[in-house]
Amino acid sequence: MTDELPKLDPIKLEILANGLRSIADECFAALMRSAYSTNIKERRDHSIVIVDRQGRLVVQAALTLPIHIASMSGLMRCLLDKFGDDIQEGDIFVANDPHTAGGTHLPDINYAMPVFIDGELVAFICNIAHHADVGGMVPGSMAGGMSEIYQEGLRIPVVKLFRRGELQTDIMDILLLNVRVPDERRGDHNAQIASCKLGARRFLEVVGAHGLPSVLAAFDEIISRTAQRMRAAISEIPDGSYEFEDFMDGDGIDTMDIPIRIAITVKGDNIRLDFAGTSPQVAGNINTTMNAVQASVCYALIAVLDSEIPSNQGVLDVVDIVAEPGTLLNSIFPAPVAARAHACQRAIDVVLGALSQALPDKVIAAANGANTTAVFSGVDPRTDSPYLYLETLGGGMGARATKDGKDGVQVGITNTSNLPVESIEQEYPLRVEEYSLVEDSGGAGRYRGGMGLRRVVTPVDHSCVFNGAGERFRYRPWGLFGGQDGGSGQFLIRNGEGEKRLGDKPGEVDVSPQARIVIETPGAGGYGAPEERDGDAVNRDQRSGKFSSTYIQSNYSGVQRER
Repeated sequence: MTDELPKLDPIKLEILANGLRSIADECFAALMRSAYSTNIKERRDHSIVIVDRQGRLVVQAALTLPIHIASMSGLMRCLLDKFGDDIQEGDIFVANDPHTAGGTHLPDINYAMPVFIDGELVAFICNIAHHADVGGMVPGSMAGGMSEIYQEGLRIPVVKLFRRGELQTDIMDILLLNVRVPDERRGDHNAQIASCKLGARRFLEVVGAHGLPSVLAAFDEIISRTAQRMRAAISEIPDGSYEFEDFMDGDGIDTMDIPIRIAITVKGDNIRLDFAGTSPQVAGNINTTMNAVQASVCYALIAVLDSEIPSNQGVLDVVDIVAEPGTLLNSIFPAPVAARAHACQRAIDVVLGALSQALPDKVIAAANGANTTAVFSGVDPRTDSPYLYLETLGGGMGARATKDGKDGVQVGITNTSNLPVESIEQEYPLRVEEYSLVEDSGGAGRYRGGMGLRRVVTPVDHSCVFNGAGERFRYRPWGLFGGQDGGSGQFLIRNGEGEKRLGDKPGEVDVSPQARIVIETPGAGGYGAPEERDGDAVNRDQRSGKFSSTYIQSNYSGVQRER
């Protein structure tokens, strides 16, 4: 193969870029449709990327989760470092460990399949899926209370699950022996494997139609043009330094009020984000790895500066991020990281808070700032088989300079869906007695914040165990420019003795058929002073049933509106 790559005209480049994106999108749909767990087939907690032979991310599927770019970027660095020239046609690699394999937490299992043409490595098809359980001390592998990575589940270094096309059954046996619902996990693993193989076939079809030199040239052009576009967007930020801080509620063990601080420095088309002053890593599992923070920061910048910028290596290469090793946002072994998404969401909030000083019309108020996790596990009385239902629930989206925030959605680095009630009740011996918005949870303002979600769940004809992890349960999502804070979240248990609030990151809570678990997620902050809200909008708020008369009166009493 010649080293001389052709120059691509804009039309040819766009055709190739769309062809590559279509591969990623088809693989995303195939994984979703063939997976066993509701977390993947219904909530779409998975991602697809195409990577070049140097390990650079080229294309992501449209519905890929922003945080997953970190895991797959980290996987490729570790894979190439470890295996070097020992990458063969038919190999498929698997990994998940944050400290040795580039992952961000153990439930996200990464796959990578090399693609060869005429015996030469040219690309990788990669995917990642959040498995509902990877073992560990607590069902679902996500609850608070875990104080080291060993407690969080099975750690997988970068290994070859397939060697030259042959499944290594002993490795698969290890993967399945360490989980609570192995048949479901096997189905999800097989879906990831099939998705990789589909991507490899489709990639070869694109190469057959356009030629390998053109495809490789497109790789370089896609990344280069993304970097140029990102630098152009950065140059639109006024030069200067912008600072902000926020706090995590707690680590679920013994540390509360955990600071995250940032200083953003912009000069021309260069940007530096320094998290100096952020807390040291904590005992609980809200720590993050550096690649997770990198994904969070890049997401926030794209969202504010130019939402059409592709999320690939070009963005990662342009943005300079500093976080001291051993801190909350750049933790080191053996730090637990299962609930890392909470700190990632707060990292996004502080980036937005700092940029609000430079670009007030482009940022949003604080969103629900969490990844509220709920896990129910037990033995299904219908089948006498174990089950495990895991979900991370959305909440309020922050109000914008021109619009209210959205209600009950995933925000920031996650874009999974909320699991339908019908899926929960069909798949699991659980009944959802209420699925609603939390009254008054959207922060008042010229534009109001989005609202949190409420779910009330009870086991049917059996007892089960609940665990969870929440944030913004104490530190409410802040408003901007006079907007009010959004509502906080909480976990409750209702039984014959009344209603009791649980811890914000509860471990194993026994739930009888007579008890109910109440999950309330945070709302979001408002934008602009409440007295500036349009009178018709206040009337709509009152008619919607989302807000109490007390809320309307206390926040909008000075607004002129028709009665």
